Amino acid sequence: MSDSPPSDQPDFPTTGRIAGIDYGTKRIGVAITDPDRRLASPLANYDRGSPEQDAAYFRRLVADEQIVAFVVGLPIHLSGQESRKSREARAFGDWLEETTGRPVCYFDERFTTREAHSILAASGSTRKQTRKRLDMLAAQRLLADFLESGGKAHRWSPDSL
Repeated sequence: MSDSPPSDQPDFPTTGRIAGIDYGTKRIGVAITDPDRRLASPLANYDRGSPEQDAAYFRRLVADEQIVAFVVGLPIHLSGQESRKSREARAFGDWLEETTGRPVCYFDERFTTREAHSILAASGSTRKQTRKRLDMLAAQRLLADFLESGGKAHRWSPDSL
């Protein structure tokens, strides 16, 4: 994957629905944009299964929601360095691109989970409700941040700071 902006990538569509991914080894939060990319909405938490089950889920997501591209969150340290989880998220993004045939862009997801926690706490959510909604809300925050950046966020690299 290149580290240049998606707008410079011929394979990253400038129109159509995008899915935001809050990667996790056990659960993945998913959010989607509207076709005009004005809003990001939480969609689902996906509990990971076998590689075949995961592939079927994401292929179905692409078909059902007419997804043209993915934004995968990268958990970056405050220092700007990538973490072990960042490398796992990149590996997942590469797999996702290969599996679905849709391009993947990476976006710094620092603080999205903290923001999601704050939103859920302010809403009076119970611990059980928070667990149920946290990952998809973090994916929504990631995708909203991506949209607010003009959708021209970098395919993140340590040199882009």
